[in-house]
Amino acid sequence: MYKDEFNLTSDMILEKNFKIDTRGYRLKEVDQFLDLIIADYEHFYTVIRNLEKEKEDNLEQIINLKQEIRNLKTNAEIVKASPNANGSGNLDVLKRLSRLEKAIYGKKEDKED
Repeated sequence: MYKDEFNLTSDMILEKNFKIDTRGYRLKEVDQFLDLIIADYEHFYTVIRNLEKEKEDNLEQIINLKQEIRNLKTNAEIVKASPNANGSGNLDVLKRLSRLEKAIYGKKEDKED
């Protein structure tokens, strides 16, 4: 997903060979390579923070939807138990409950596939 956004792979870092001058490795070459590594690390941290925020938002939405389902189930049971309940009211509640269950559990099943 994010593979094309990074400069280096772990193999590229592992197999990197620097040219040697009379006093050691070429400093400019080493500095350029380290700059690429730093840029990738900064991008990794940005991606991680964004994904963690998205995860928190999704968990909050799931909690809210589950609470709404519980409330609707309770309301549906109350309406069913009511002696004056008409069929159309029950049907509307059941349809809404069904849509909410599909929104929560349907998305979960899609991710598992």
